[in-house]
Amino acid sequence: MKAIAKPQGCTNFRLRHLVRQVSRHYDAEVAKSGLKTTQYSLLSHVLHLGPIRPGDLAKAMGVDASTLTRNLKPMVAAGWLTQGEGSDARSRLVEVTDEGRAKRTEAQRHWRQAQEKLNALLGIERVLALHQLVDESIAILQGTDEIAEGDFDE
Repeated sequence: MKAIAKPQGCTNFRLRHLVRQVSRHYDAEVAKSGLKTTQYSLLSHVLHLGPIRPGDLAKAMGVDASTLTRNLKPMVAAGWLTQGEGSDARSRLVEVTDEGRAKRTEAQRHWRQAQEKLNALLGIERVLALHQLVDESIAILQGTDEIAEGDFDE
């Protein structure tokens, strides 16, 4: 009877190492547009989901409210996003501006370049397998078989 192999090393360390490598790859390419990848993601989420309340946006992006507020400030100051009045005096809505749409379009070209380069480096089959494994793992860890919400091509 053959013994079942057990994972060696720390899964968290390996995943964090992979994420850092992939993040550096995307960061370098998206930076050519003048945006950080986090800013590109924020513009993409607001474009697809907005106008949206900050609390709902934070939930969709999987960040806490203070992180979102910190990330919104420079985007609003740059004129890419607005925070306007909501349905009542206590609520605000985040919306993308025309300048924000143009900046997101510019950054999307660089994001696609990063995606295509990563696909070429790793190979399409490996990327597809990685996506499936990650999606399944997220679903298991979330205690559901649904894929993470808000999953769209950036």
